[in-house]
Amino acid sequence: MSSISLNLMAQAEPLQSEPVAATDSLAQAANAHAGDSMSIIALIADASLTVQLVMLMLLLASVFSWSIIFSKMKSLRTETKMTAEFEREFWAGGSMQSLYNKWGAETAKSSGMSEIFVAGYREYQRLGERGYANNNDLLDAVQRAMRVELGREIDHLESQIPFLATVGSTSPYVGLFGTVWGIMNSFRALGMSTQQATVASVAPGIAEALIATAMGLFAAIPAVIAYNRFSYNVEKLVGQYEIFMEEFISIVNRQLTIENRK
Repeated sequence: MSSISLNLMAQAEPLQSEPVAATDSLAQAANAHAGDSMSIIALIADASLTVQLVMLMLLLASVFSWSIIFSKMKSLRTETKMTAEFEREFWAGGSMQSLYNKWGAETAKSSGMSEIFVAGYREYQRLGERGYANNNDLLDAVQRAMRVELGREIDHLESQIPFLATVGSTSPYVGLFGTVWGIMNSFRALGMSTQQATVASVAPGIAEALIATAMGLFAAIPAVIAYNRFSYNVEKLVGQYEIFMEEFISIVNRQLTIENRK
């Protein structure tokens, strides 16, 4: 009897190991499927249409922002270099007429300060040829011409910078809208499901929704940093332009006073 019972137990052991092996294989398959479904590409592909449109909008805003950042960085660097070069030539003590001929003719090699100088000196020459006797009127006309050119240069320097401010201020809210919409759809689908609510069932929907917030921050942070930096550089250049205008008006006033004394 004992030998028979041992044989029965030996035959029963393989039968018990088969369900355990099947359970392990199912668990591994489930883990592999969960890992595949939690990848970023899979989460974006499985997101709802509204969330995908939000992500696409944020991606386009980020691409446009970076293109503006690189182009504006290059233009402001060139503007700063040309302004420094013009200031060196202006205060070198040369003739204003030769300076006007050089910077007025070279339109490709010009800066905001040189354009302001050309506008002011052109008005000074035009009114001088007409024989303006009143120095105050002549100075006012020169200053108005330079102010008009200053406004054009400020518009040129600040072009496209407001777009960075818009992206920086609105992208987090747009991403948050996508997140709220995705989480809402995830919980609605969970409420309509008859399965038991688990972390594994809720995690993909919440993760794909949170990607929208991450993309919103990815678009907003560089835009805000670039906007603050470019605004500082523009204000610095505009301050240099205004100081140059005052100094140029003083030089013109001094020149007119000397001519009237002769």
